[in-house]
Amino acid sequence: MIQLEGIDHVVLRCIEIESMRQFYCEVLGCHLERRQVGIGLLQLRAGSSLIDLVSIDGKLGQKKGGEPSREGHNMDHLCLRVAVYDEPAILAHLQAHGVRIGELGSRYGAQGEGPSIYLFDPQGNMIELKGPPAASISPH
Repeated sequence: MIQLEGIDHVVLRCIEIESMRQFYCEVLGCHLERRQVGIGLLQLRAGSSLIDLVSIDGKLGQKKGGEPSREGHNMDHLCLRVAVYDEPAILAHLQAHGVRIGELGSRYGAQGEGPSIYLFDPQGNMIELKGPPAASISPH
């Protein structure tokens, strides 16, 4: 039997890789781990996982066809677990960066039912910021 530990990495094909790097690093707190210019790849550290950004103009990106669009995304959404889930502070931070925010709600994830925020990156990819299970949220 295979025992999975979590997400290793997610790969996003990007029309404008620099705006995506800025968003994931400056807004969501990732940091650039590796840049492979020869193949059009940026690897961003997101906790114990990676988010790989692939330029559609680069060697890797050209292998997968046309560019992503509002009608043809390469994924439904990316869910990132948030270490400290302070919803008002997270929303204020996102709004200060002009991020388009989607639905707020309680959703089931790898650790159980808990709060989450949907938002969108510069290319319209949906991201879910997931808080801890409801039973482990401490009262303020």
